Amino acid sequence: MGTEYRRLAFFSYRAELVGAVSRRRPAFSMVSKSDSRQQELAPTGCVFSCNVKIITNEEKYMPRDIPVGNGSMLVTFDREYQLRDIYYPYVGKENHTIGHPSRMGVWVDGQFSWMGGEWQKTLKYKEDTLVTDVKARNDRLKIELQMYDTVDFNLNIFVKEIVVRNLEGRDREIRLFFNHDFHIYENEIGDTAYYDPDTRAIVHYKSQRYFLINCCDPTKCGVDHFATGIKELRGAEGTWRDAEDGTLSGNPIAQGSVDSTLGINLQIKANGENVAHYWIAAGMNHSEVVKLNKVIWEKTPEELIRRTENYWKMWVNKEVFNFYDLPQRLVSFFKRSLLIIRTQIDNNGAIIAANDSDIVQMGRDTYSYMWPRDGALVAYALIKSGYMDTTKRFFQFCADVISKDGYLLHKYNPDRSVASSWHPWVKDDKKSLPIQEDGTALVVWALWNHYDEFRDIEFVKP
Repeated sequence: MGTEYRRLAFFSYRAELVGAVSRRRPAFSMVSKSDSRQQELAPTGCVFSCNVKIITNEEKYMPRDIPVGNGSMLVTFDREYQLRDIYYPYVGKENHTIGHPSRMGVWVDGQFSWMGGEWQKTLKYKEDTLVTDVKARNDRLKIELQMYDTVDFNLNIFVKEIVVRNLEGRDREIRLFFNHDFHIYENEIGDTAYYDPDTRAIVHYKSQRYFLINCCDPTKCGVDHFATGIKELRGAEGTWRDAEDGTLSGNPIAQGSVDSTLGINLQIKANGENVAHYWIAAGMNHSEVVKLNKVIWEKTPEELIRRTENYWKMWVNKEVFNFYDLPQRLVSFFKRSLLIIRTQIDNNGAIIAANDSDIVQMGRDTYSYMWPRDGALVAYALIKSGYMDTTKRFFQFCADVISKDGYLLHKYNPDRSVASSWHPWVKDDKKSLPIQEDGTALVVWALWNHYDEFRDIEFVKP
């Protein structure tokens, strides 16, 4: 599936489906006249129609699965459940991995496996939340993992819970390994990775970007073993290779093009289970990430996951909709669409078209920009779904960047700077505005719909 098609499919998934729902006119249709399978799902009294394709198993994959975020930190996975993107401090700007995988692996009984094709996996979310619900099983290792990932709704902390099940009829030591392939500020030059003895954590940093990575088991917090090292230089693959024998070198610091790996040792009874937690805290300096690490120790990772789960349940259910006899799976699909939309919106107002770093390999650019046109259509869907504050920030963004002559440029970065463009300033030897006319027009149209829905006269006054 081509990246352009995937982006358009994802945009349709986000905007058209959610746009089908109106709080004022709750009866709606989600069927295509050309698909008899969908005709059976149509509620009566249709006032809005959008095409929803039945997705087959072969077509279901997206460039990035199960994204989690809070509007300033966004974490994404690929279909193999490899962590692929860490955006901070903007959704869509500063991808500190630039798509390089950060791996998770398991060692037991002298055998090792990185999460990938060998594992049988199901990737989904817990209902009505931005907390993942991932199950992975490895029959060769006789291991099953149940995992929950989220970004705290208020703090820039990515948290993972791992329930490890021993499928053997004897006690075993099972070791979990996590590799981190950072490219801070979207390049690998001048990074540092080191072991911090005060927090018993690994820290990656460059200039004003710090990432503290730590873990705990039921008896202690802090890594059991670690390694930092060189990657992508003179044939060095990285410290993830060091983990494959079940032990790590303990090298305490590396600079330049670097990665790191940490390990957690778990003792698990025959046919029993144990649990571990792992997190990445993001901040602007060392003291900030140390403070976040302390918050996790005091509140516990379980509490951060619990409160974030509750927050998103309240967020996605804040409006009352009459879904009539729409099947529950489509109601869930609608709510999941709202939640996924929110992961792609920066807290400063930018609605990002798509955070898919894979396309960099083909076009040396991304879709991680605020297109006024795309943003306006997504904002309209959110307006019809009752999200006044989220869309107000988008319109304020547009008001802040619009030119003195009254037009919006092609696209913007989430920090409000002008983004890359293919529209020329000269056409046929005459000056030409490098704009997409419908971008400005659709923002005005969406703003009118915002007023019509919420009657917030204070917001739209000159």
